[in-house]
Amino acid sequence: MGRNSRKMEILTAASKIVSDRGIFNLTLEAVAEEAGISKGGLLYHYPSKEALVQGMVEHLAKNYREKIENNVEEDAGENGKWTRSFLEVTFNQSYENKDMNAGLLAAKAVNSDLLEPIREAYKYWQTNIENDGLDPVKATIIRLAIDGVWLSELFDIYQIEDEKKAEVYRRLKAWAEE
Repeated sequence: MGRNSRKMEILTAASKIVSDRGIFNLTLEAVAEEAGISKGGLLYHYPSKEALVQGMVEHLAKNYREKIENNVEEDAGENGKWTRSFLEVTFNQSYENKDMNAGLLAAKAVNSDLLEPIREAYKYWQTNIENDGLDPVKATIIRLAIDGVWLSELFDIYQIEDEKKAEVYRRLKAWAEE
């Protein structure tokens, strides 16, 4: 098994723990057990809980950034493609380990400085969204609505019904195409 696939297994295990059991149950021992490796094996890849959480956030930021950029490249339209790509990825292209979003919760609990990769990604996205050919305020409102749905699901505050979520998606997409 390659080093990167082992690291991914560890990140997946850590995310699962945070999602299923809560942030305060994220321990190196629990992650090693969930990943099916020794604590020493875990420490080889992530020498501390902070390093592990940093890996979770970096992976999430990199994954989303790549997906959004790929969608931008594939979008034939000129105006609104960053906004549409942010919408598309957030609503429709979550990757196989949706629990990886839990890394953000863990980072906030462990050390909020670990959120820096996602902060940087958001600065990058927001700059592109504001300079996307749409009205910058309208584009920002669309992004904030997208984030609202995502955060509502992440914090398990409220899950809108599938039909309503689909209609919200259609409406936001139409606004991003005006």
